[in-house]
Amino acid sequence: MMNFNGTPQQLFWQGSPRDIVFDDDSIKEKLLQTDKACYVLKDFNGRIGVSNTGNLVSEGRGLQVLAMTPPMTASQLGDPTFCNDYKLKYAYKTGAMANGIASAELVVAIGQANLLGSYGAAGQVPAKIKESIDKIQAQLPHQTYAVNLIHSPAEEALESLAVDLFLSKGVTVVEASAFLALTENIVYYRVAGLSRDENQNIVVGNRVIAKVSRKEVALPFMNAAPEEFVQSLLAKGKITPLQAELAKQVPMADDITVEADSGGHTDNRPLVALLPIIIQLRDEMQEQNAFATKIRIGAAGGISTPASALAAFMMGAAYVVTGSVNQACVEAGTSEYVRKLLQTVESTDVMAAPASDMFEMGVELQVVKRGTLFGPRAKKLYAYYMTYKSIDEIPKAEREALEQKVFKQPLEEVWQSCIAFFQERDPEQIERAKDNPHRKMALIFRWYLGLSSNWANAGTPDRVLDYQIWCGPSMGAFNDWVKGSYLENYEERKVADVAEQIMKGAAYLYRIQSLKMQGVGFSREVMSQNSILTSVRSDLNSDGTPDTSLLSIV
Repeated sequence: MMNFNGTPQQLFWQGSPRDIVFDDDSIKEKLLQTDKACYVLKDFNGRIGVSNTGNLVSEGRGLQVLAMTPPMTASQLGDPTFCNDYKLKYAYKTGAMANGIASAELVVAIGQANLLGSYGAAGQVPAKIKESIDKIQAQLPHQTYAVNLIHSPAEEALESLAVDLFLSKGVTVVEASAFLALTENIVYYRVAGLSRDENQNIVVGNRVIAKVSRKEVALPFMNAAPEEFVQSLLAKGKITPLQAELAKQVPMADDITVEADSGGHTDNRPLVALLPIIIQLRDEMQEQNAFATKIRIGAAGGISTPASALAAFMMGAAYVVTGSVNQACVEAGTSEYVRKLLQTVESTDVMAAPASDMFEMGVELQVVKRGTLFGPRAKKLYAYYMTYKSIDEIPKAEREALEQKVFKQPLEEVWQSCIAFFQERDPEQIERAKDNPHRKMALIFRWYLGLSSNWANAGTPDRVLDYQIWCGPSMGAFNDWVKGSYLENYEERKVADVAEQIMKGAAYLYRIQSLKMQGVGFSREVMSQNSILTSVRSDLNSDGTPDTSLLSIV
């Protein structure tokens, strides 16, 4: 039952008494109708109830209005320009989980629900990326999608090839991640899409959504493209003089995603500290640069429930990004084994481990530690790398243990595999290691770090203990939230449905919190974020047939 301990409104309600409800189930049903106003009333018998109908008057007869909230739907959360620019239903985006975990199927599913998905191109060869882009473009002819452009300091050629591919395929949105500094490649992508329309307004043809977790990384994306890169591109004939001039008038990013405690690459920063810092920095740089359009700031890392999404929006996030939770969905490009395992993960079942792409730099990423030994084994490899200058310096007994338990073959055979791999992918890597045994050691260790993710995605049976599964604590939060509902079963988790539940749940919780701040007390059943979860998927009608409204094009 409800109670009230606040200051009543100076308003009175007039309407049908039959439209007032007093029991928890009916109250919850009224509150869930977030497209309608909600009035908390006291009737003439002193009972406190809820109605979505009626008229309000300041004078005359009527029931006392204790508290009220206006209509506030999930589509109103976040920055409306984010939805307008990308043609979206909600200010919601799915992140680019690497190695195709954020698969073409996932991007298509989220795109057909009029939400923004980012394809996980990092770690994949150009041929596979091209194949996936073709599939996405064929199935999303009118909707917006993004493709990940990851900074590759150890393999610069891959970054360059990716940009060339994106430009040739007409990819108009990239999610730029892991950039420690701007490169000529990302500048090329951005500036090559600049032009003017018939009214001489600047048209940004290539949008950049930058993912950052530090002020010093965010700052370059808030400024115009560095002049040295622009002039280099101009001298090479890659951009026009007009584009070089326009580059001075736009920032390097349209949107910046603040990545907090996420799966994969992460600094484990708390969102409540990091998001306000980056928003303030954006405001300072906008005042300094006076760009025509202000950069939007979104939130990622830890977003997997209505409560976490609402918290991000209330702190000023223009949009929210989910990651780990999507990996457990049926469209994710990972194995059945991994999806089933993720269903059991708790928020404490994660740890940091060395990253393959930035191994030599000591960069770590966040992975699942339940049911796999990848984390401890990867940390051991980095310890060897820091202790010894070549594989020949590793003590014989320890090297034999590595070869038998981790690599399952002699290290020199692994090296031959590395040579064959990089001859096709990036021959310069082998050249740099010829007279550098420490570099050779790094490439051998990266062989394990790189393949461990592929083993997990493919479900390789004899490598279960070596599965590298990128994941943050948000996965555990999601599992706690959906416990007892249809979404507890990983086979029922669909990426667009999860998005609907999170966003509609956030709108519901906003209504609850608004009324609570006015003095309304609810039962636990009504206040819980689980209240939004229904026994039927949000992509189905009450009779079990598909809800085609999710497939409409904005």
